[in-house]
Amino acid sequence: MLKTQSKQRESCVSRQAAQPGAVDKYVGARMRVRRSVLGISQERLGKAVGLTFQQVQKYERGINRISAGRLLELSRILEVDVSYFFEGLRDKNASPTPSLCEEGERYEHDPLERRETYDLIRAYYRINDPQLRSRFLDLLKGLVATEDSKRKETIPLFREKAAS
Repeated sequence: MLKTQSKQRESCVSRQAAQPGAVDKYVGARMRVRRSVLGISQERLGKAVGLTFQQVQKYERGINRISAGRLLELSRILEVDVSYFFEGLRDKNASPTPSLCEEGERYEHDPLERRETYDLIRAYYRINDPQLRSRFLDLLKGLVATEDSKRKETIPLFREKAAS
């Protein structure tokens, strides 16, 4: 009976080690963000590292794990430090599974993954005039401040109604 439990545990560990987890998905998502911000297609990135665009897709979706050597190569092509791929990764994702046989928590969706974020960043950097770009940024900050103050104004009203 002890041998059976030991074999089950080993098999569980082997299966889990072979399957990409939340960290792999996070790293792939960060790779996709950087590639998109630079305006590089999956096909072009794949050619640069000797892969097909399908393999790049699998990396970006976290279906396949990226080896350490490949990650270093990708970081050079995407002009970032290797640590970029792990920035913002929360401690709860550092170990993708709470126990050896349970599925781990998924990372929270990052707003940098949205298409509109890519479009906004690209549009921002297409503004060649630094003063105009700075004014645009000031405008965005002003809009956010307005939204924040509106939220602050409505919260006390909500609390008063809830208390009644």
